[in-house]
Amino acid sequence: MYRNSVDQFMEALASKSAIPGGGGAAALGGSMAAALGSMVANLTIGKKTYASVENQAIEMEKKLSALRIEFLELINGDAEAFEPLSKAYGLPKTTAEELSHRNEVLENALYGASRIPLVIMEKVLELLDILDCMEKIGSKLAISDVGVAVQYARCALLSASMNVFINTNMMKDKKKALELEKRADEMAVVGVEKADQIYKNVMKKIHK
Repeated sequence: MYRNSVDQFMEALASKSAIPGGGGAAALGGSMAAALGSMVANLTIGKKTYASVENQAIEMEKKLSALRIEFLELINGDAEAFEPLSKAYGLPKTTAEELSHRNEVLENALYGASRIPLVIMEKVLELLDILDCMEKIGSKLAISDVGVAVQYARCALLSASMNVFINTNMMKDKKKALELEKRADEMAVVGVEKADQIYKNVMKKIHK
């Protein structure tokens, strides 16, 4: 029923083209996590059992819907950030002037390519805060979907982190690279801790 559009992306992902790649896949994972969170919110809204948290669930669903779209836009953002990097590698480097120009362009492109996965990580942290809320107020019938969403979010977080480092490793400006890497490491630690705690909470409810 939904296979055609999914197939198109997967075929592109499986091809020898560098885009979409790991960054796009990370963003897709984030979008899937947000979509699952929305599903849990929608299954909670309108139910008498959860009337006391309905307004909160409505607010969470709005945020989740916005994040789902933002993650999808970041798939394109990641591809767009890679394009100048790909072109930079193809610049001539025969003369000293050409090499200097190539290095400058490449450095700027590497920095730009590092920024998108950092944004993905920032959005995942926002998402995890909302999923934490949905684990507490969401329909018990869909609590496992919160757990699945958390695992997709966790994967997106760490996948995006790797896409930061693959670019910063090649940057000449080590100070700037370390700043990006420090931010990625900090978000990874915070996000993994939160994701694992939410997952444990979910398992306590479904594994009795």
